[in-house]
Amino acid sequence: MAAMLAPPPVQTLSEWADENRVLSSESSAEQGKWRTSRTEYLRGIMDALADPAVQVVSVMKPAQVGWTEVINNAVGYYIDRDPSSILTIQPTVKMAENWSKKRLTPMLRDTPALRGKIKDAKSRDSDNTILEKGFPGGYLAIVGANTPNDLASRPVRIVLADEVDKYPPSAGDFGDPILLALSRQNTFWNRKTLIGSTPGHGQSSTVLAWYKQGDQRKYHVPCPHCDTEQVMRWERIVWDKDETGHKPETARYLCDECGCLWTDAERMRAVEQGQWIATAPFNGIASFHITIGLSPWVSMEQIVRKFLAAKDFAPRLRQWVNEVKGDPWEERGEASSAEELAARAEAYDDQSLPEGVRFITAGVDTQDDRLEYSLIGWGDGEEAWVIRHEVLLGDPGKLAVWSELDAALKDTTCVTEDGRSLRVRAACVDSGGHYGSMVLSFARARASRKIYATKGIGNDHRGSKPIWGKAMLRTKNAGDRLWAVGVDTAKDGLQARLRIVPGEERTPKAVHFPMAGLSADYFEQLTSEMVVTELTREGRLQRKWKMKPGQKRNEALDCFILAEAAMLSLPTRLMRTSYTGMPVAEPETADEPQNDPTPPVPVVKQKRNRQRWGGYS
Repeated sequence: MAAMLAPPPVQTLSEWADENRVLSSESSAEQGKWRTSRTEYLRGIMDALADPAVQVVSVMKPAQVGWTEVINNAVGYYIDRDPSSILTIQPTVKMAENWSKKRLTPMLRDTPALRGKIKDAKSRDSDNTILEKGFPGGYLAIVGANTPNDLASRPVRIVLADEVDKYPPSAGDFGDPILLALSRQNTFWNRKTLIGSTPGHGQSSTVLAWYKQGDQRKYHVPCPHCDTEQVMRWERIVWDKDETGHKPETARYLCDECGCLWTDAERMRAVEQGQWIATAPFNGIASFHITIGLSPWVSMEQIVRKFLAAKDFAPRLRQWVNEVKGDPWEERGEASSAEELAARAEAYDDQSLPEGVRFITAGVDTQDDRLEYSLIGWGDGEEAWVIRHEVLLGDPGKLAVWSELDAALKDTTCVTEDGRSLRVRAACVDSGGHYGSMVLSFARARASRKIYATKGIGNDHRGSKPIWGKAMLRTKNAGDRLWAVGVDTAKDGLQARLRIVPGEERTPKAVHFPMAGLSADYFEQLTSEMVVTELTREGRLQRKWKMKPGQKRNEALDCFILAEAAMLSLPTRLMRTSYTGMPVAEPETADEPQNDPTPPVPVVKQKRNRQRWGGYS
């Protein structure tokens, strides 16, 4: 009788998972019995959640480290060992439904300790729905962070918040979704909260803020050669490079102490022997930072390849820092100064372009009293050569200045050192300002020459916009086509480009400048903007590009971005990644399409506009 009435023996979350958890085939690449030793760094995180002294566990981590299984194990543990009211929060309701159907349901089906504890969803009196699971002694509610009523509708003891850096800053008018959920725990003395996410921007990262509030634990691993304990860092991953380029397959980890190089096998043995060490005082919040190199599913070669593919393009580099390195994104320093760029000028002009130039595009900016355009040559790896920047004075509301632009785009012929003659293959014309209808008319009459009317769009909380996408913006005239250009993404990319100093050989993404053909203030205009982070009216921290103090003109910057968009509109792709990770060009073919690759817009009969393009139509 005493044995029957005695409470079950104390069991940590990791011990429960090792004894009971089964990974399902449709939700895991390694189905079968769960083994915490496979991801030893997760043991301390799971056991902290079951530690009576810990109220909040926060985890800042990269992708592909087994984080979702930590949440699954926590749900299973509390259903089986410590029945409670549980609230699981996903960024959106749709993501909550996906987690319930693709992660939770297979776990409940395949883990014997959980099988049968939640009623059959087909039974008539069942309280088992996609977002609500009842079990003896408690329930599981699955909600989206964008639904304030679900967050504040019930008391809960356990809160599991996933990917918190993707949450909206406010759940409707009720404030921070996490704090709203935590207020539901106030009546429970034994409440527990798990907060985790891949970090986003450093200034607005929720998981970073929670990490700093805790004891900031870091995972220390011993060197396989000298036993020195150290935190794995990206800077210690090294690889070979020769005249043919980078060799990611040679990637090794360099010990801080003895300088020995670890293979992937040695790295994983070191991770198995690692331990979490706090670097700040404990105040009830156990915070963890899973760093690069701990995951058994990502090799050092893969880490290096992803870096090489992302390093020259700011949006991709930010994604790499967040998802591979596991760090919040911090803005890098300014691009090279105008003086440094001017000092890099090279001895070429439009009649002696380097052999690397394969084709030319143009970007046209519209002002109230003039048009400005840049001609840019492009080569393999999207290496760029600025050819010239011109100002056409005149009223854009009249035909004369547009005729001058038309002649410049049609008749300009540049010559390369190997004797090839190049003309403008495509051009993008900005339709912003007061002369949008003139831009649309000019582009409409020259669609066969790949001259596009464009409008710049910035990034927002939904993500980055592509420099050149398939989506077209609406216009009043059904026959017009207005293309969106992701200007913030392009400016991020140009800032990274300008940091690259061209070498004697091919330098992907580098920008070259001629000694002649540019105005005295061209480089000031090209570097005229900077990134700032502002608080929007909705309470979001948003990155924006703004003019630097004292700067008044940015036409050179706008024209370069428009020329880049024109380059991306062409079917020829200059960036390809080979086995070595180096960008190579797609070869040009004789049958390369010369017309706009997008489907044609049906011809719509309409009245002629009196201010038509006459002979230019």
